Amino acid sequence: MSETATIEPLGKREKTKAANRQAILIAARAVFAQLGYEASTVRDIIRGTDLASGTFYNYFRSKEEVFEALADDGARRFRPILRMARENAKSFEDYLYSAFVAYFRFIVEDNRAEGRPIDERRPHVLRMDTPEMVSVYQEVRQSLEESIARGDAPRVDADYLACACIGAAQEVGAAMLRRSPPDIKGASDFATGLILKGLVGAARKD
Repeated sequence: MSETATIEPLGKREKTKAANRQAILIAARAVFAQLGYEASTVRDIIRGTDLASGTFYNYFRSKEEVFEALADDGARRFRPILRMARENAKSFEDYLYSAFVAYFRFIVEDNRAEGRPIDERRPHVLRMDTPEMVSVYQEVRQSLEESIARGDAPRVDADYLACACIGAAQEVGAAMLRRSPPDIKGASDFATGLILKGLVGAARKD
């Protein structure tokens, strides 16, 4: 009995903590969509919840940390989509194109849900060292390493190539979202061609 009595309150506290954190993220997503990232403040986010201002700082130190948490949430949701593109790809080029299409479609759908172009609410530099962002990078790098090992892709530095693919996806995706309507196919064709042509010059000559 005493063991059960000890476990139950801890479970309730964990559920409360998870609910409070989720409430902050939901409010922040709405505030960033409505006001834009730069114009938004922590106070705006707190107003969108039923929490006291002090409670916010139990979870996040700034709006930058909230944004990183939202970015991590997006990366977590995107990872299984990226893995599916990898598993279904019939060639290296098909993998690149499918991955770009999957990412651009993902951010278009998120953008429609939030109602504001992504580049108007993100910091100038998006951290790549958060856990979920690291996992996405590792997923991309592993796919590229396997393609290189099989001889499907040119012999290049897989780390540089993974960073180039992710960077191209983020920047081309941001530019795509500024267009009305967003051209997923055009953006995917461009990003895929950019990487494939770039590999010709980047391939090792030894």
